Amino acid sequence: MELSITGLSNSGKTTLFNALTGAGIEVSPVITTDTRPVFKSVNVPDDRIDYLSTLFRPQKTTYTTIKYIDFMGFAKGETKRNRQIAELIKDSDAIVNVVRAFESGTVIHPMESVDYMRDIIVFESELILMDMELVENRLTRIEEGEKKGKKANQKEKDILIKCQKALSENRALRELDFSQQELLDMRHLQFVSIKPQLIVVNTDETTDSAGNLKISERVRNEFIKDRKNIEVITLSARVESEISQLPPDERAGFLKEMNIEKPAFYKVIESSYKLLGVISFITVGEDEVRAWTVKNGSNAQQAAGRIHSDIEKGFIRAEVVSYNDFVMMVGESGGRLPSDYMSVLKSKNRLRLETRDYIVKDGDIINFRHAK
Repeated sequence: MELSITGLSNSGKTTLFNALTGAGIEVSPVITTDTRPVFKSVNVPDDRIDYLSTLFRPQKTTYTTIKYIDFMGFAKGETKRNRQIAELIKDSDAIVNVVRAFESGTVIHPMESVDYMRDIIVFESELILMDMELVENRLTRIEEGEKKGKKANQKEKDILIKCQKALSENRALRELDFSQQELLDMRHLQFVSIKPQLIVVNTDETTDSAGNLKISERVRNEFIKDRKNIEVITLSARVESEISQLPPDERAGFLKEMNIEKPAFYKVIESSYKLLGVISFITVGEDEVRAWTVKNGSNAQQAAGRIHSDIEKGFIRAEVVSYNDFVMMVGESGGRLPSDYMSVLKSKNRLRLETRDYIVKDGDIINFRHAK
């Protein structure tokens, strides 16, 4: 999974990036013009993988990862600068839009005042404008080609007209329902407003949980409304960045003192998984215990393809046990993993043989039978 951390300049993007990755990048109070993106991948914490690794003691433990990208901020009306950012966003799975709701006498706001609702709307408008420009340029080239006798790609033209209508109504493309075929046909166009968006409202460190909740509810009621593929969370990036620098044994006490239920790391991951509609399944063994992400609703054969295309092609059956049933079996076995645990699971009717059409559930532990 790849997430682009973006937003207007001086919204706290890099501070959030530091909180999520522990990168420790220097934060400047002035608007940066640095055009070099920063990339960092982090493991997604998963208690299930931790537990299973203590049982199997594998040679390798592999968590799912999230790749975060930090880059310079958007600026209202600055097409060239914003296009540079869009070129980076186009390959990401989702946008994390950091919106400023904190006051500061030293950190300049590019629009000279703090107004998080205005900034959310401005950011959305910039994405829509860039996509509209792309659509209009593409349609113009198609029309010029037609005048010269060149036959247009009708599928692409129909998609562009569909997008143009929505964009002219100030609607982001993520709100539209595209068929799987349309998504394939338009993949080369690389729109930015089609990306799912997680709005992270960056509040002042003195804002309490009630204040954060009020901000989230306002954004949902006044902006998100019935919009699809968009979500909002609130946090103080500065406080979260400080938490990420603490030794692990001190974090719990600090979180309790600051009345923070979950650190930003978990809130962003949970919201991103929900926004993108992904879940994790698990494979286990002495060689490796590993988590894999798939789209919610994926079948067993599609999940097999996440491991290797040969397993997907040669799929025969999936041996499936839910994580909870696996833990129950271990508990009934005195807290230890039986050497013949597959037989034990079968004897308790907890191991199921599933066909390719089985819909994978979050936390399923799966062994794929396949033709070699």
